[in-house]
Amino acid sequence: MPISDAEAQVMQVLWDASPRTAEEIVAALASRHDWAEATIKTLINRLLNKGAIDAEKQGRRYCYRPLLQRDEWLSQQSQGLVDRLFGGRVAPLVAHFSEQGRLSAKDIAELRQLIQELDDDK
Repeated sequence: MPISDAEAQVMQVLWDASPRTAEEIVAALASRHDWAEATIKTLINRLLNKGAIDAEKQGRRYCYRPLLQRDEWLSQQSQGLVDRLFGGRVAPLVAHFSEQGRLSAKDIAELRQLIQELDDDK
């Protein structure tokens, strides 16, 4: 399911801790963004309509929790990026970061370890 960047910020608040009320979500985001309360509540409603979050009435207010798991969303986002920009291949993505000088020695060591583990599993 497509989640906008702003909606992802709301999701992150819920992934960090849930369930949360709208007021708690607003408070958490107010410290990070200069968004109006109405904007945040609109984002919450969009996420409800998309089925990314659920609301449970507790007394006079609703508590929200994520239905979309962070790992699932991250997988969708990363696959979409690789598909759109690198034809579905990961190697050109890594090559791009290497060419841009964005891979540290630690990154390279971790990639070597990952490749070794993948080879060992075969």
